[in-house]
Amino acid sequence: MSTTDTLYSRTDSVLGDFAIRPLDPFADAELLHGWVTHPKASFWMMQDASLPDVEREYMRITAHEHHQAYIGLHEGRPAFLMETYDPSELELVGLYDAQPGDVGMHFLVAPSDRPLHGFTRAVITTVMAAIFADPATARVVVEPDVANTAVHALNAVVGFVPERQVTKPEKEALLSFCTRAQFEAATGIAQGVSI
Repeated sequence: MSTTDTLYSRTDSVLGDFAIRPLDPFADAELLHGWVTHPKASFWMMQDASLPDVEREYMRITAHEHHQAYIGLHEGRPAFLMETYDPSELELVGLYDAQPGDVGMHFLVAPSDRPLHGFTRAVITTVMAAIFADPATARVVVEPDVANTAVHALNAVVGFVPERQVTKPEKEALLSFCTRAQFEAATGIAQGVSI
């Protein structure tokens, strides 16, 4: 699959076209390095990463059987990073009882000198809609840092419900879940799949 292949796209009524394509750890490394080391990306925990560090990390992710990475586009330009993973195999192993159809998710919006009102909300909505476009997905699982209150608020907007705090090696995290029905109720976006 080529990195120019669009895996998912949607049009936001206010902000226009969003799309998701596969990440290329070589071609996208410089772009990603600027994003993950930016001061606004402190919760991504790669502040001190070198360009080769970023390339290696995304080579590892794209080669992993249970972890995927994607570049999100806005009006055809790279604008966000999306990762999905199997929480029964990575990140949350032993911290909760994984269910069939669970998909773990991370996302990062690129830094911008000209922020658009509602942009991050449109990004997380696109990310969630893309994940639920797969009929095998029953719910999305996230584990943001407990201190990341901005992401907790965004998560609530798309239907996430916090369950409890969990201790991970790198952080105290707020384990939260969003079912397909919760996402549809929160956003009005139905993916045509009933579980």
